[in-house]
Amino acid sequence: MITSKKPTKALIMETAIRLFHTQGYNGTSVRDIAKKANINLANISYYFNGKHGLLEACLITFFEGYVKCLEEEISIDGEQNPSQCLLRSLNKMLSYQSENHYLSRVVWREVSMDTQIVREIIASYLRKERYLLKKVIEAGIKMGEFRPYPIPYVIIQLKSMLTMPFLNSQHLCEIWNIFPREHYFVEKYYTMLENWVECTLMIEPIH
Repeated sequence: MITSKKPTKALIMETAIRLFHTQGYNGTSVRDIAKKANINLANISYYFNGKHGLLEACLITFFEGYVKCLEEEISIDGEQNPSQCLLRSLNKMLSYQSENHYLSRVVWREVSMDTQIVREIIASYLRKERYLLKKVIEAGIKMGEFRPYPIPYVIIQLKSMLTMPFLNSQHLCEIWNIFPREHYFVEKYYTMLENWVECTLMIEPIH
């Protein structure tokens, strides 16, 4: 049972994220959430209109922050240094997922399913993510910083490297004793991402 002075809505969401993380969305009932949060069951319907509304709130909360990491670094007018812009974006996206590691695992696991809510997320947030990453990579190719690789495949590789540690966090913890929620992991893993960008994507290394 969770005891907290947080507002009820925030407490419900925090509890749901923890339970979705450990038990899965389908394995968690609204009664489980209410019991763990020590609240009245009716509060979940009042704030979120049930478990589906809770999942939708989790997805929106995550992607609002996730896409913001890109928006803060990738300018609309194109006045930017593509390689530095991409690296700063990757660092922010990695740090954001680490800071929200329970939510990250829940989100990436659910996004792998073909459901109506996932289609809606893809139609908005993930298309925007694609647009911003494509924009900065295109700029890097045009300016002669990046090799002219097929952009969809570059983005697929970047996305795979960014999401794998959080989608498979249990595997990393139990098999490799690597903990994606730790600041140490972010530092080490970002170095590997930076090396990938420099050695694979860039024509001339930064250093």
